[in-house]
Amino acid sequence: MAQKILVIQTAFIGDVVLATAMLESLHQQNPTSSISILVRKGNEALFEAHPFIHEVLVWDKKQNKYGHWFQLLFLIRKSQFDAVINVQRYAATGLWTVLSGAKMKIGFDKNPFAFLFTNKIAHQAIGNGLHETARNHALLSPLGIFPNTKPILYPSLLDQKKVEAYQSVPYLCMAPASVWYTKQFPIHQWIKVLHSIPFEGPIYLLGGPGDKPLNDQIMHAVQKKNIVNMAGRLSFLASAALQKGALLNYVNDSAPMHFASAVNAPVAAIYCSTVPEFGYGPLSDTSFIIETKQALPCRPCGLHGKKQCPLKHFNCAETITLEQIYQPLQQVVHN
Repeated sequence: MAQKILVIQTAFIGDVVLATAMLESLHQQNPTSSISILVRKGNEALFEAHPFIHEVLVWDKKQNKYGHWFQLLFLIRKSQFDAVINVQRYAATGLWTVLSGAKMKIGFDKNPFAFLFTNKIAHQAIGNGLHETARNHALLSPLGIFPNTKPILYPSLLDQKKVEAYQSVPYLCMAPASVWYTKQFPIHQWIKVLHSIPFEGPIYLLGGPGDKPLNDQIMHAVQKKNIVNMAGRLSFLASAALQKGALLNYVNDSAPMHFASAVNAPVAAIYCSTVPEFGYGPLSDTSFIIETKQALPCRPCGLHGKKQCPLKHFNCAETITLEQIYQPLQQVVHN
């Protein structure tokens, strides 16, 4: 097996978390391999305490995007990787792969430069129920037979210490925000949930700095002292450490769901316009899917979220009931 490997995944943070399953597989099969990963700027924080990643290469796509692309190309070539595994299906990463100088250039057949890869892997269709981690796992086949592992993140002892003070009593985490409107359970629904949720302990509202106003709006509407806005107060890995200790994590079909999976935290995933069959569902041992029970002919309305409901009614979110939301909580409390 190749001794020096580069994995390229420059997509958004949830996709990078899912790609950590490949890192686990590679390491399990050959613990002496040197594994590096290339991610977009901002996502490198995921690997601060990772025990077996040799190097994290970072592409700044906002500042001098193409100049930095060439700098990384020289760095990749200088590193003399035995294998480059490209999870992305875009030209920029495909060209890195082709020009890498690696003996094995592995990527999906849908990449524009796939015809120049040494190993071209069929990308399985989204929507057939196959999980994204399994789709990605196919990229490892040229290197041998690998265990199908789950994504894993490694919060450091410092990350764990940062959240210890919030973990003295049983608590819930909720991540109300999503980049896409139709993937986000509506704000008035979160407010209804928090008004009447049968739970008296702390409820931590998670998110990045940009999610603070949304969480503040929810808190202002609910007016309960046990709700704490944690948006922007914790790093990615510290947030994951907080999720890990929660009684239950309520999330949208978005990155916080994948964070929960990567620390095996109990999770209740709320699906609005998208469906679990796309292959991005929760992988935690304790996980629940919450989605409308109505057979809506318009759902799903696309592979990804949209900026608004195309039909203006957003019934995929509005027809989810409070009973559905509370049922997973009742199950974990009584188990």
